[in-house]
Amino acid sequence: MHLTPELLIRAYALGIFPMAERRDADTVHWIDPELRGILPLEGFHLPRKLARRVRRGDYAVTADADFPAVIRGCAEPGPRRPETWINDTIEGLYCELHRMGCAHSIEVWGTEGGERRLVGGLYGVSLGAAFFGESMFSRAVDASKVALVHLVVRLRLGGFRLLDTQFTTSHLRQFGALEVPREHYKALLAGALQQSARFPADVDPAALDAALATLRESSF
Repeated sequence: MHLTPELLIRAYALGIFPMAERRDADTVHWIDPELRGILPLEGFHLPRKLARRVRRGDYAVTADADFPAVIRGCAEPGPRRPETWINDTIEGLYCELHRMGCAHSIEVWGTEGGERRLVGGLYGVSLGAAFFGESMFSRAVDASKVALVHLVVRLRLGGFRLLDTQFTTSHLRQFGALEVPREHYKALLAGALQQSARFPADVDPAALDAALATLRESSF
């Protein structure tokens, strides 16, 4: 089957997403898990130590500033993940979705030798009031976590109702992620697709700070 951005959008609306076996794989498989990971936007837990880092502004954070660089970062192998599921086909398709306004990125920037460099980020797909988180990466301490915090804030500001994480991990569970059965997920998805939301790439700094202050801190 020839994959196109339009086919991807239809698949997401049905609750299905693609993955490759590894970075150099030629084929892509459709995934429809029995248990689906979601991160309730109003039940997001912000670890106290991370909250301090966010408030200090250890990193600069942008949205939709360099989507291709973010997906390349997510596709790179690392010490904790020698293989990734993002092959060339997926990378190209999601860059096209971004050009269509259906995929978005959060970039986290640090400085080294006086120069700004990309140290983390994440990307995902938006349809209606649903956001489908795809992948994240980190090259500096807590960089991907900072990206997630800023994603949640933007989704809340933009009127999103569902943040799909595909699966749950210990990394995501600390923020309140949980698993729901497939049918329950698809009911949540159907409801979110009937509503509209806007991914706010450009947010007034004061509004962003105010939204960050509303996140509930956890004790760990």
